[in-house]
Amino acid sequence: MTHSVVTPAPVTEAHAAIAGGGSRRWVLLAAGLVAALALPWFVYPPVAMDIVAMALFAIALDILLGYTGLLSFGHAAFWGSSAYVTGLIATHYGVPFPVAVLGGALFAMVLALPVGYLSVRRSGIYFAMVTLAFGQLVYFIGYQWSDLTGGENGLQGVPRSFFGIELVETESFYFYYAALPILLLGMWAAWRIVHSPFGRVLVSIRDNTQRARALGYEVEKYKVIAFVLSAGLTGLAGGTFAINHGFVALTELHWSTSGEVVLMTVLGGIGTLWGGALGAFLAVMLADYLASSGFDGIDLVTGSVFVLVVLLFRRGIWGTVRHQWLAWQQRRTSSRRTSASADSARRRP
Repeated sequence: MTHSVVTPAPVTEAHAAIAGGGSRRWVLLAAGLVAALALPWFVYPPVAMDIVAMALFAIALDILLGYTGLLSFGHAAFWGSSAYVTGLIATHYGVPFPVAVLGGALFAMVLALPVGYLSVRRSGIYFAMVTLAFGQLVYFIGYQWSDLTGGENGLQGVPRSFFGIELVETESFYFYYAALPILLLGMWAAWRIVHSPFGRVLVSIRDNTQRARALGYEVEKYKVIAFVLSAGLTGLAGGTFAINHGFVALTELHWSTSGEVVLMTVLGGIGTLWGGALGAFLAVMLADYLASSGFDGIDLVTGSVFVLVVLLFRRGIWGTVRHQWLAWQQRRTSSRRTSASADSARRRP
């Protein structure tokens, strides 16, 4: 018999859109696009690319964690395997890197199908442990298959082929803008998933699995589809990350990478999508700043920040700010209705 971990259901962006209207949603999307386009002007371009790739990674995980209620500690398997497959395709076939990245994402989805099918039969901490076990299995294969993956040395010399355009292939600044559409397309796909009828079913499964099953939904089927879609988006991010660095390290398959993206998602706020992007920005920028300063205890600092955020912002940074905004809007609306009712009562003869 399995037991589910009961947690307070976060207010999703779908609920926020209903409460606050669609206009704010488009303003946020426009602001996010402008921020993504401007990022390499203010941040070192390879770091800016890492931020956007990790943002998509966190958003992909949030489809499971925030919208389906499934905590996966094995998503590094899809991130890392896509990075390796992308690197191998780019190295051995010399195709433009968008084709290689797409190949890596497809491989991640194929890998996720059996893993998801076996994992979704459990829930709560049991699901997390099963995904962790599968993730470590993939890590072991990557370590042992050194003839293909390079083992501890990693996969080196991954090219940035892009239709012979030298600026993109040699300059990180121009590569950022060539690769950005791939990641933005992944983010748009995540947004469409959670705002579709399919996404509404995922939320119902998260909130009350038994009721969703009683309504006739094939819960396990929906969970597997969500798992595979999440893995595909993770694969897009992992493949782009590999091309950006020109190298794939074995650590991309390690469970600590899964823990890192979970931290980013919780830091920003689960069930928000925007929270994953914010969490990735803060985590990558903090790690880059500490590394540039020569500080060795990066994990200590990021762990301390995570603990403080969990203690002070129960819904994450973005989730808390949005929750307070929506609460203020609701109070203002209620106050206006009360005032209108009072004025109407005074005008009656």
